[in-house]
Amino acid sequence: MTTMIEIYTWAYCPYCIRAKALLDKKGVEYSEYCIDGDEEARDKMAQRANGKRSLPQIFIDDRHIGGCDDLYALNSQGKLDPLLEGRAA
Repeated sequence: MTTMIEIYTWAYCPYCIRAKALLDKKGVEYSEYCIDGDEEARDKMAQRANGKRSLPQIFIDDRHIGGCDDLYALNSQGKLDPLLEGRAA
């Protein structure tokens, strides 16, 4: 089973770039939704992200992970790799 990773971003957001860099370093594929200035897309993202409107917002297998700091925290706790491999952490 392939793990589905989705990330909502803005093109020049430093946190978005940092989150994508970690995913790239892990060698995983992800779907990026660059929503620069698209308030309708941001509203839809916020619905999925329990009301959070900051960027990036990251989802793994439809599970809301959070933002860049949350992604890095999972990684430092050793919980990110199992999620990326399709095993619950």
